[in-house]
Amino acid sequence: MRTSIATVCLSGTLEEKMLACAKAGFDGIEIFEQDLTVSPMSPEEVRAFAARLGLSLDLFQPFRDFEGVEEEVLLANLRRAEAKFQLMQRLGMDLILLCSNVGTATINDDQLFAAQIRRLADLAAQYGVRIAYEALAWGKYVDTYQHSWEIVKLVDRDNVGLCIDSFHILSRGDDPAQIAQIPGEKIFFVQLADAPVLSMDILSWSRHYRVFPGEGGFELDVFLGYLVRSGYSGIVSLEIFNDVFRQSNVELTAIDGLRSLIWLQARTAALLATEEVRDNLNLVSLPGVQEASGFDFAEIRTEDPELIAEMLAQLGFSFLGQHRRKPVQLWRAGDARIIVNSQRSRAVTASVSGLSIQVPDPAAGRARASALLAKPVSRHHTKDEQEISGFRAPDATEVFFGSAALTAAWEAEFGVLPGTAQPTEKGSIESIDHINLAQPWQAFDESVLFYTSVLNLEARPGTEVPSPMGLVRSQVLRTADGGVRLALNIVPQGLDATIDRHHEYPEHVALRTDDVVALARRAQAAGMEFLQVPANYYEDLVARFDIDEKSLATLKELNLLYDSDEHGVFLHFYTATVGNMFFEVLERRDGYDGYGAPNAPIRLAAQFEHNRFNRS
Repeated sequence: MRTSIATVCLSGTLEEKMLACAKAGFDGIEIFEQDLTVSPMSPEEVRAFAARLGLSLDLFQPFRDFEGVEEEVLLANLRRAEAKFQLMQRLGMDLILLCSNVGTATINDDQLFAAQIRRLADLAAQYGVRIAYEALAWGKYVDTYQHSWEIVKLVDRDNVGLCIDSFHILSRGDDPAQIAQIPGEKIFFVQLADAPVLSMDILSWSRHYRVFPGEGGFELDVFLGYLVRSGYSGIVSLEIFNDVFRQSNVELTAIDGLRSLIWLQARTAALLATEEVRDNLNLVSLPGVQEASGFDFAEIRTEDPELIAEMLAQLGFSFLGQHRRKPVQLWRAGDARIIVNSQRSRAVTASVSGLSIQVPDPAAGRARASALLAKPVSRHHTKDEQEISGFRAPDATEVFFGSAALTAAWEAEFGVLPGTAQPTEKGSIESIDHINLAQPWQAFDESVLFYTSVLNLEARPGTEVPSPMGLVRSQVLRTADGGVRLALNIVPQGLDATIDRHHEYPEHVALRTDDVVALARRAQAAGMEFLQVPANYYEDLVARFDIDEKSLATLKELNLLYDSDEHGVFLHFYTATVGNMFFEVLERRDGYDGYGAPNAPIRLAAQFEHNRFNRS
């Protein structure tokens, strides 16, 4: 599938945008007129630069407010159009986007629309230019793709076809199925955009909140499937208006955009696999999807491993050994493994730096990640050590694929013998339940796509949590059975550049047990410091739940938090924050499957207060 992206999607100058698109691997770009207008490069220089980069110049856009006007206005519009056609000749471009009129149209008449566009087409033919007519969702008279297709048929010119834009169709709740009935050769261009499902006017939604495929709520694999059924064989491009993208690193955004198209191709190919349909787009599939069964390990980077070692021992972890060659420790409780890494950790008090998931075929997982443009990271190893290679997520977390065989191999480097059993007394840590990762505000959508596409996780509906630091946006990603769960929390904008590190958003590893009360008592006796929960919380708890006095006293004594739903009960506590991370210990009873979301504001406020009064 030939891929393209509109320059309006990206930050920077036109030259920087073109470089980023070529580096990411796009086949071509759409030139947004404003990017050209403000560029110091002449059209001829842009054309030559694109040729050197191996980029095609696919679409010049937009040409607005043309049809449905009085004759005097039409003549002015034709003069304006001819100047653009001459400009396109200098650029070496042959396709222009004509948007349905939103501002100057005064006559609602399809025959007139067609007649006026026919005159534009005849003028364009003199310059070898084709016209892709697009129905804007807020067009004054033409606002659906079905209507624009009727007009294109009335125009009846070889150089006039449709531009199909997913946002303008799906934002209206329109059914894209009829796209499959349009002859593919009359679809001149395709633009894709996803978007979160919001309740707001479509224009504002479009101009500020579009995202790349896989980062919103639209079923773009179904949409692209209809395009395949039409016989379309042209370019598939991205047109994303997003305030964050236009402030973010241009190279990373370009990679994110291409990753979204690679992911979407694979999703669509799988959707069409059972149909006998000719795929003129030549959709590319990805290496086999890996179903994760659980976490292999979580890694904590720290310059002072004793800080973390003490907390792990208090929680009942066993020290299994230090790596025979590196300043790296391995701790384990049940199936939960924590790696404490002191390499390259100067000035890092403590931070969640990596994770590994168990999959049936780690090699296939790595191949899939590579195909999705994930940036590789590798750990230095000697020839007699297990190679551990992974990928760097957009939030800088290092992600690895593991298996029972690989785990046994690298555990041996810590002196662990095969089959080493772990204590299983009541109230022991059983496994890593989930990992909570903080996201820079500009990388949140990119991270959601990375973890869902590379790790094959499903994104659950997001939530927003109030905190003293601002409104925290949270998104849970997980496998269907809950064996792997990630919670991504976006750092409020500007927080990562505030006055000092004590206001950074902390991350954590959540550990599961079958008896949180017993574990909390043992940890408390071992000297563990818990996050202090305010008394007001427990008063509110009594008002919301039917909790007896004895149970309430236990909750208060151990700083435990409580939640319940129609399935069961959730009990959990938090350790004190060390550096930029902490541990959560939780117990799920009788099928409770949530995360204690009502308690998140309590935790955030308590951590804020603790950090505010305990500055080092």
